[in-house]
Amino acid sequence: MHQTKTGILLANLGTPDAPTPGAVKRYLRQFLSDKRVVDTSRLLWWPLLRGVILPIRSPRVAKLYQSVWMEEGSPLMVYSRRQQQALAARLPDTPVALGMSYGSPSLASAVDDLLAQGVEHIVVLPLYPQYSCSTVAAVWDELARILAKKRAIPGISFIRDYAEHPDYIHALAASVRASFAVHGEPDLLLLSYHGIPQRYANQGDDYPQRCRDTTRELVSALGLPPERVMMTFQSRFGREPWLTPYTDETLKMLGEKGTKHIQVLCPGVCRRLSRNAGRNRRPEPGNIPRSRRQAI
Repeated sequence: MHQTKTGILLANLGTPDAPTPGAVKRYLRQFLSDKRVVDTSRLLWWPLLRGVILPIRSPRVAKLYQSVWMEEGSPLMVYSRRQQQALAARLPDTPVALGMSYGSPSLASAVDDLLAQGVEHIVVLPLYPQYSCSTVAAVWDELARILAKKRAIPGISFIRDYAEHPDYIHALAASVRASFAVHGEPDLLLLSYHGIPQRYANQGDDYPQRCRDTTRELVSALGLPPERVMMTFQSRFGREPWLTPYTDETLKMLGEKGTKHIQVLCPGVCRRLSRNAGRNRRPEPGNIPRSRRQAI
């Protein structure tokens, strides 16, 4: 009986090839051209993107990348490669490929790599714990475009998300406990998730609920009183309303209220995201609580 050869495709967002304005511009052009990310009318969006956003933001974002760039490359790429290598070591008989929605290595090259190794069934794991149309669905769309060009397509198992998976919750809880052991228990544990436009949620994206599901399970695993945990959203872009409460505004508010010690966990980050580094600007100096940012 023929035994189907299975491979694993780890899908991530992507990163510029270098911390330079030119490389960042190429990356942002591809990223912000995806209608899953920005669904504004193309007639309105293209002139704004090409004439204003890319020329202005590319040099600024390049400086942020320069501040976090590692000797081996972009933090997102470095940690994603390490995850790929660790999984391959755990599953030596299963090919494991890494592909990015934007930039390189592309999802197309990852699929081709697996097929070249004789893989007949691909398990696709987007590295986003909570589903969103702007992340997980973007992987699905690109995968469909890739396979539409193939005469013979492999079997596909697509993991939508793992917001409540016991192992994921256990990893989050272990990360929090490790931080508490080093820094002491805070007055407040702030769970900061990446935001999306509120409009996306209004139109059916269940990302906010999946974030709430993760928060509920993590609070239960930690045994913390609900009043000592707060859920916020970061990294808003543009002028339209995004999911609230906003992380930066919440930190200012807590400082003004006299909260002294906060620890911040980003449960939606299963690897260090260089695109978030520096984006969440610190509040103006003043009564800002002491905080610790912990990433798993």
